[in-house]
Parts: sequence; structure tokens; C-alpha cells
Amino acid sequence: MNWVFPKGSLWVLYDPERLKPQEFYDRIKEFDANAILVGTSFSEGEICDKVKKLKDLTDLPLILFPGSIYQLCEYYDYVLFLSLISGRNPEYLIGEHVKAAPLIKKMNLKVIPTAYILIDGGTYTATEYISNTKPIPRNKHELVIAHCLAAKYLGFQAIYLEAGSGAILSVPYELVRMVKSEVDLPVIVGGGIRLKEQVNKYFNSGADVVVVGTALEDNDWED
Repeated sequence: MNWVFPKGSLWVLYDPERLKPQEFYDRIKEFDANAILVGTSFSEGEICDKVKKLKDLTDLPLILFPGSIYQLCEYYDYVLFLSLISGRNPEYLIGEHVKAAPLIKKMNLKVIPTAYILIDGGTYTATEYISNTKPIPRNKHELVIAHCLAAKYLGFQAIYLEAGSGAILSVPYELVRMVKSEVDLPVIVGGGIRLKEQVNKYFNSGADVVVVGTALEDNDWED
């Protein structure tokens, strides 16, 4: 598929383990979001029921931010088909994708092939633990650029720079500027974003999409 989201899009992340669909919707209904990411490291069996309830509440596109193949269901508008290219664990480079592909075809879901790159956010994250990978040090800009160029040449349609849920430090703005200057792909940025000012700075740095998650769930968002 071709990239369909306008530059300057704001996505909100829904973790079914933390809030019920109605609670989440009540928190974000006045928020100027363009789409909802649905993602969690643990939830499996009940996630589809919650996704269906959320879909009944909102007209915003629902995008799966996958934690496992068991989170797939027909209620999503898109799936981020993530490859964790900052790590070297084959399960998250290609293994899970092979398992998921027949289900995605059967459900006729639209996919966004996305290079997922973990950036050190100053704390140990659930993504690190589950994927058994390490983030790229936040000051190793040339290493991040090399991964992004590899993603482009491999044919990915988007790059996700992720500091991790609840990160202390968000992705450096300068890093986003450097990636955009080197790679002509949409860039998604998430992790540790708690201020509207941060969102605006990311857009000014060239980010196409900014993701806000924990701050909304914890009522810690500041305009």
C-alpha cells in the first residue's frame, strides 16, 4: 500500500491491558488525533473484543501495533508490519512475520511495512525485555542513519523511531532531522512524549507522525 496519512499526523496509543475501551475513548475524544494505535506486550485472547468495542466508539482509523500474531483480528484498518531492524533477534526480524502473513491475507488487512528502530530512552523497556534486543545508543546518529538507509533499500514504507513506552528520554529532535535529510520515507516517532511542545518540535524537525501513549493513559499530558 502507499502511505495514506498526512504529514503532521498525531496518533494515540491504546493499551488494552491498561484501560477499558470506553475509558480510553473518554480520555482522547477531545484530543486532536488522526488515528489510534492498538498495542500491548502481553494481551492476547481478549484484545479483539476490546478492539471491536473501541471501533464502535470512534471513526478514527485503528492500527495494530503488534505484540504477537494472537493480537490480529479483522477490526483493524491497518497493521504496522514491523521488523525490529535495530536488533538481531530473527523472530522479530522475520519469524513472527511468516506466522502472521497467512492470517493477514485471510483477514484482508492493509499493511504498512515499517522498519522499527529502538533508541535508548534512558530506561529498560518492555520492548527490550520481550524482544531480547538492545536499543541503539541515542548519540550514535550514524548507526541510526545506516539502519534507516538499509530499511529504505529493503523496501520498507515507513520508519518508526521508538524510545519505548514510558521512556525517560524521548528520541532526539536532531536525530529526526538527520533521518529525514537522509531518507525520503515517512518517519513515526514515539516514546516519552508528554508535552504538546514536544509534538510541535518533532513536526518542525520533520516527523510525519508523532505517537502519544503513556502520558494520556496516566493523565500526565500537558498542553
